[in-house]
Amino acid sequence: MLPHPQWQILTPVEIPRWFQEIVKGYTRNSDGLMAAQLLWQRGITDPLQLPGFLDPDAYQPSSPFAFGQEMKWAVQRLQQALSSGEKLTIWGDFDADGITATSVLWEGLGEFFPQYLQLDYYIPNRFSESHGLNCSGIDRLARQGTRLIITCDTGSTNLTEIEYANQLGIDIIISDHHTLPQDRPPVIAIINPRYFDSSHPLFHLSGVAVAYKLVEALYQTLPDLPKNPLLNLLDLVAIGLIADLVQLVGDCRYLAQRGIQKLQQQLKNPTRPGIARLLELCQRSGDRPTDISFGLGPRINAVSRIQGDATFCVELLTSKDSQRCQKLALETELANTRRKALQKEITAQVQKKLSQLDLSTTHVIVLEDPQWQSGVLGLVAGQIATEYNRPTILLTPGDEENADNAASLAKIARGSARSVNHIDLYQLVASQSHLLHRFGGHPLAAGLSLPVENISLFRDGINQQLRQQHGDLALRGPVIEADLVVSVAELGKALFWELKLLEPYGMGNPIPKLLIQDCWFENAWHNNPKDLRGKKIQYIKTTFQLRDNSVNEGFPGVWWGHYKDELPQNTSSDALVELDYNLYEKRYEVRLLAVRPHTPDHYLNSRLPNTDILIDWRNQPAIDSSQPVRILQKCPTSWDEIQQEYRRAIALSSKLALAYPPPQPLSPEQTWEKLVGMAKYLSRRGQTTTLRQMQEQLNLSRYSLNIGLQALSESGFHCHSHQGTLEISHSCESFPESDAAIYQFFSAVEEEQFIHQYFSRIPLSVLQNLLEQTPINFDIF
Repeated sequence: MLPHPQWQILTPVEIPRWFQEIVKGYTRNSDGLMAAQLLWQRGITDPLQLPGFLDPDAYQPSSPFAFGQEMKWAVQRLQQALSSGEKLTIWGDFDADGITATSVLWEGLGEFFPQYLQLDYYIPNRFSESHGLNCSGIDRLARQGTRLIITCDTGSTNLTEIEYANQLGIDIIISDHHTLPQDRPPVIAIINPRYFDSSHPLFHLSGVAVAYKLVEALYQTLPDLPKNPLLNLLDLVAIGLIADLVQLVGDCRYLAQRGIQKLQQQLKNPTRPGIARLLELCQRSGDRPTDISFGLGPRINAVSRIQGDATFCVELLTSKDSQRCQKLALETELANTRRKALQKEITAQVQKKLSQLDLSTTHVIVLEDPQWQSGVLGLVAGQIATEYNRPTILLTPGDEENADNAASLAKIARGSARSVNHIDLYQLVASQSHLLHRFGGHPLAAGLSLPVENISLFRDGINQQLRQQHGDLALRGPVIEADLVVSVAELGKALFWELKLLEPYGMGNPIPKLLIQDCWFENAWHNNPKDLRGKKIQYIKTTFQLRDNSVNEGFPGVWWGHYKDELPQNTSSDALVELDYNLYEKRYEVRLLAVRPHTPDHYLNSRLPNTDILIDWRNQPAIDSSQPVRILQKCPTSWDEIQQEYRRAIALSSKLALAYPPPQPLSPEQTWEKLVGMAKYLSRRGQTTTLRQMQEQLNLSRYSLNIGLQALSESGFHCHSHQGTLEISHSCESFPESDAAIYQFFSAVEEEQFIHQYFSRIPLSVLQNLLEQTPINFDIF
């Protein structure tokens, strides 16, 4: 049985009058209190930075040359290509960020290089090529005369392919935002914001925004050549930024704000007929970030998910031919309809497989099926990860290919992974790189491929890795967090426009979740929407009227993916909703996120406002404190340990002092030798010890000690524990040491030592921030 979600509400705090007055100056016909509350809760409190957050006119964007020498090298190489007449090819990607990035470079560089003559673009096939550079595609471009490849939204870690291109005499400029390689690749330039500190305003740029910065640098260097304004590209930038779910802070937020201003002009004055038609088909106006995240983005992504080849999407976004764009937009819409049905079908199959697993011992969901279409596995993995509160990896075995640069072929499984609970999925998958064929991604999502024969080992290894890093974090119930408590009477135009002040919403600034307590549902009805051909889509939505005691008439709402019978009948409820505007119906409505029987206020968990709970006494003598202090003298071996101590400190209204010494670990080999020596000693003397004493002697967690005892058992020892007491004897027979078991022990020790080093070095502010992101449930004390 899945754990029940925890509902949290942010504890209201008193907003300074001066702050509320500043916010009120930006709101329409309201006191600005709700917006001020949200801004204050989200840490947007600096009166000097607030204007730039709310108004793009008040924000100063970063120069493209903030990328330093790499940007200068890129511009110099483009100038060289311009003067020598070399052929350039843009190498893009097939998702919305990659498609819009390709479109930005296609139009932006097209101001300098004649399209199709000196400038071209290449979108790899999702099914046959996957993400990133590949040698067969590079071969094809070489035969066509390409001498310079400019990547966008890809390429940072394609070291083998970069070397291959260099051998063919092709230079490469990388523009990307994904994880960096350990060493700089041999390219002309690599423009990647991951080289910046995480606090830099350019750090969170997506692929399309990096591409825009490259074009901006060329515009500034050669200002007399372009005929069209650079700002004409910003609607494409907004689509890619919001669809890629990057944090909308700094320049990301500014570019998204400016881009939405351009996008909302398309229905009135369509300069991009393809985008205008897509907005019509999804019944959106383009003035909201949700018009991208729920409208344009999924449709662009659907093409490669269903067809594999998404090349025509660049034409859809950039062509001025209305008739051609009409045809391409309809094809895109039908692909999205098929994607919805396929996603629902595979989700049901995954849930059936999960019903046969022991989820109490499953930290990472890893499932495979040869019938699953790889194009929608990322969407299904995200849905399952959210529902089951575990990182999820879904794989589909395919054809045989060279999996390890050797002569032998192996059947390869490809798939997608999605994360939850602030777990760094990229590092988690990377820990099993020895079992993989290829992988890439970022902390929230990853793509991977591996030999089918390695799936079982991969499943065991990644579950062990997460268990060591986070304990049972992934097995706790999901957390649903409410930002504001409102009544049904407060829903409507005034609140909508007040909350709209904080748009665009996205990662780091999520859409506000409103809690409505003691409410009920009327006139509920569900139906299957229909596609363009009049066929019912296999995706349910329920419509309803929401009421509470503050109103005499209900407020309209919709619940996607649910039947009307799932709504509570004839009972008072608590509902979590988002406030939206339905362009098709011309009305304000709520989108239901979660519902449960009405619960009095005191049963709701409250997330406490930021307080300095931690004290840093690491590497120094304990200091007397006038306040109650809990002292943590032993370095944690997992997140679970330190989270428990942190919660106890909060429950007891005390501080938590980190007072453990720096680690002085033995090597894994030395630890094994010491364990064997202790086992031989106990066996010869016929003595017993306790598991706790063994842990302290070896400085190991119970988990790693158990792996060590298993390795002893496979090497000729008999290990028997009962109620914490351990007895070890040695067999008279000669047993060879089990290399596999010992290697597993070495891996566990190395991982544990890494965790010790991590907790000894992590800055206190970072640790406090991570712990505050974990829900606090006072019922456990």
